[in-house]
Amino acid sequence: MNPTSQRLALVTGGAAGLGRAFAARLAADGFAVAIADLDAADATVDEIRASGGDAAAYRCDVSDPGSVDALRDAVAARQGTVSVLVNNAGVYPLIPWSEMTLEQWRRIHAVNLDAMFLTTKAFVPAMVEAGWGRVVNITSGSAWIPSRDFSAYVTSKLGVVGYTRGLAIEVGGTGVTVNAIAPSLVRTETIENSAHAAFFDEVAAQQSIQRVQEPADLVGTLSYLVSDDAAFMTGQTLSIDGGYVRL
Repeated sequence: MNPTSQRLALVTGGAAGLGRAFAARLAADGFAVAIADLDAADATVDEIRASGGDAAAYRCDVSDPGSVDALRDAVAARQGTVSVLVNNAGVYPLIPWSEMTLEQWRRIHAVNLDAMFLTTKAFVPAMVEAGWGRVVNITSGSAWIPSRDFSAYVTSKLGVVGYTRGLAIEVGGTGVTVNAIAPSLVRTETIENSAHAAFFDEVAAQQSIQRVQEPADLVGTLSYLVSDDAAFMTGQTLSIDGGYVRL
């Protein structure tokens, strides 16, 4: 892409981990990148700019309607119209069902599922108007292979699959596609510093490719889904998980 035709990609949860890898790959593919996160994303922006890319960071709580509306306006004023939306932000606390409160249940769904409704409402209309757009939602192999203390997360991630299919129908024929990626347990700094790190070996042993998944295993799929080559693919959930889910 040359600068005059450069498309803008927005990645939520892009300050670290998988979101940071997604943002870096999109920049390498020639997209300008907007990064939305509760945490500061300066390191991601600096990495992209050091490689000659165009990036900016925005503080946003994607589960809050007012914060998402402010994000939409700020991105439009600073970088222009978003053509690619990567809904990557998420939370994944381990909470036994018997101990979970309604507040905790709702918070998990607010970040993992409601946020995707809010961001697509904010950014997809402009894609429809432009006649081109890509939405990629991040779900999880846990939606099909649940584990203990994960019921709210599993429910929210199955909801992402349903929303991906529903939205794909709503915008079908407009030039906008909507797809999802379902990883296995991905090695990121956040996961390594959480209770989930104890499950790396267990999950890898259940995969056909028996090693821990890395962010690099997923960026190529994202690159394809946001390209013109994927114009006839929509409403799909791609399991990129080393053979963890076998449907």
